[in-house]
Amino acid sequence: MAKLVMVVDDSTSVREVVGIALRGAGYQVVEGRDGKDALSKLNGQKVHLIISDVNMPNMDGISFVKAVKEMQAYRFTPVIMLTTESADEKKRQGQLAGAKAWVVKPFKPEVLLAAVQKLILP
Repeated sequence: MAKLVMVVDDSTSVREVVGIALRGAGYQVVEGRDGKDALSKLNGQKVHLIISDVNMPNMDGISFVKAVKEMQAYRFTPVIMLTTESADEKKRQGQLAGAKAWVVKPFKPEVLLAAVQKLILP
């Protein structure tokens, strides 16, 4: 069974590009428009990895990751932040929230897929 990756970004085009790369590599994809939308889709199903933007309306990526890490079913789900943010302070906040990797946009799909393969849960 294909592993499920959640992609959270307020940009439809980014969700599409990431989704195409992931599906092309054999993953299933579920999308969230922002942190709040994505949280509503975390309903107990096994999610092997989350890729999240940082700057989003309703609930930003750092708040989203903190909320995910408080959920029993998703405490250990690895998170990759995919963002235009490259400031060390933002990266530190992401790390403290529980993010395992930080990929800066614009990104190369092969770089993102390498990070996914390294971090995805068995």
